[in-house]
Amino acid sequence: MKCYIKDYPRPQFVREDWENLNGTWDFAFDDANQGEREKWFEKFTGDLKIQVPFTYETKLSGIQDEKRHDNVWYHRTIQVDAKKLEGSRFLIHFEGSDFHTKLWVNGQFAGDHKGGYARFTFDITELLKDGVNELTVKAEDSFDTAQPRGKQRWADDNFACWYVQTTGIWKTVWTEYVPEIRLDKVKMTPVFHDAALELEYEVEAPECAFDGQLQVVATVTFGDTLISRTSTAVTASHVAVKADVFHKGGNGFEWGLRPWSPESPDLYDVTFEVVKDGEVLDTVGSYFAMREIRIDGPNILLNGRPLYQRLILDQGYWKDSHLTPPSEEALIEDIDKIHALGYNGLRKHQKTEDERFLYWCDVKGMLVWSEVAAAYQYSDKAVEEFTREWLEIVRQNYNHPCIITWTPVNESWGVPMIKTDRTQQHFSEMLYHLTKSIDKYRPVIVNDGWEHTISDIITLHDYEECGEVLKARYTEYKDELLNNDVYHCGHHSAMANGFAYKGQPIIISEYGGIAFSGGAEGEWGYGNTVETKEAFIDRFDRITSAVKEIPYCCGFCYTQVSDVQQEINGLMDMERNFKIDPEIIREINERKVGYWRSFM
Repeated sequence: MKCYIKDYPRPQFVREDWENLNGTWDFAFDDANQGEREKWFEKFTGDLKIQVPFTYETKLSGIQDEKRHDNVWYHRTIQVDAKKLEGSRFLIHFEGSDFHTKLWVNGQFAGDHKGGYARFTFDITELLKDGVNELTVKAEDSFDTAQPRGKQRWADDNFACWYVQTTGIWKTVWTEYVPEIRLDKVKMTPVFHDAALELEYEVEAPECAFDGQLQVVATVTFGDTLISRTSTAVTASHVAVKADVFHKGGNGFEWGLRPWSPESPDLYDVTFEVVKDGEVLDTVGSYFAMREIRIDGPNILLNGRPLYQRLILDQGYWKDSHLTPPSEEALIEDIDKIHALGYNGLRKHQKTEDERFLYWCDVKGMLVWSEVAAAYQYSDKAVEEFTREWLEIVRQNYNHPCIITWTPVNESWGVPMIKTDRTQQHFSEMLYHLTKSIDKYRPVIVNDGWEHTISDIITLHDYEECGEVLKARYTEYKDELLNNDVYHCGHHSAMANGFAYKGQPIIISEYGGIAFSGGAEGEWGYGNTVETKEAFIDRFDRITSAVKEIPYCCGFCYTQVSDVQQEINGLMDMERNFKIDPEIIREINERKVGYWRSFM
């Protein structure tokens, strides 16, 4: 892509004048929570060093202390050029910091943000001076089960499928100079059947600038081919326009479009320019894809064709850096190895991944189901925290074509009584409609795997280790399963009380989880641990073939990509070494069996 810059944290909204603040910061634990009272933001005295963006719990941070510390502090200096601030603003971005983050600049409070998984930004222009400036950050975390935490433990030791906590800054921190009059956000929606791109601009400018002379120009190209140029008069801070992307020429445009798909992940470049009186005030590079994902009865269609989804559960953990990817190359490696295993998509589980990961999924044609970290206790506080962060995440990642499904709730986590409790059911319905109010096209699943209320896809989790039993369960008892007469996964019904199956597509969105390791104490997987490669291949083949032979099922999601700490049911270990020859797994995954053989 023309806008690609290695390690750039926000690949769909690129400006050239930026600085990466990852690296060595001063650091301190504040177990007595006295730092604010003692004004550490005026004179920082911490004697530790940390490598941002790795959290203190990890090896790559340089500290590697897995004990709980609810309050931590960071400090560093940055250099600012006062001349560059003339007619500009200075922004600092945090891609992710868990959970409550506070920022001081030169001893002055700049702002705060709650939520561990979404990007947030502070305009700190008014607090800066020419030359050296001090940044001080406090991150407050907790073991509160009403806080969205995903797979982070809320106890002193790991248990079941919950792992070492992530505290404080865990994604890139960076700064940029931006024009005072600028494009602040853009929402891009491909309208496949119209060969058009809907654009919604949010423009930052003084009120007096919206006089009809301000314009946003969108120039769409594919490779070296100019597709369209659309100019929009900016008369308010929010304006919308539709750009034509139909191209009549040949050279791959015989049908007017270059659709995006896993087999052919074609991406268009787009450059946005904010222009006034012929002068370009702001330039942003981006990209988009022309693709359509929709539900048609029991089928999921991509660009009008049935899509059989071969997904794998991806928790995005690394041995020495936990939730933080050790590098951009590590993200690329994961995607390439998932493809090598014969999967066309992944379910990013209980995490909002680094946006560079989504960029490479866009580029390489990897389908993505987007989740968010769960809370584990239902309360008014949990509803507020979760809803705010989910809204931020959907808006932040909306433009990525690789995302084809939103999955805000998993296995009743945070809504433990959803089967019978009308209040918790209302919450799930709200999340569905809230998501649809922003994104009317993508499917939404509000309780993946367990009791569904309103949902575009019915998903079932089943870790049965015998392929013959698994197949029989879903071929002989389909009606009973969907009518709640028979429970799947041992004790869960497909639908919550008061809700009925209405013909939606069905996917087995978790299965497998075969444990294959040395069998150290505390390690686990689903079912019996296999002892040999031959036993693993036989079981994997039987259960995967069984799922593909379910005639009404239009996809599956195997658990999982790699081992994660005590959970050793990955197809790779935590260092990303394949446990089984990937060609063997690929052949099983891509083998055409059952009703869906013509679509796989």
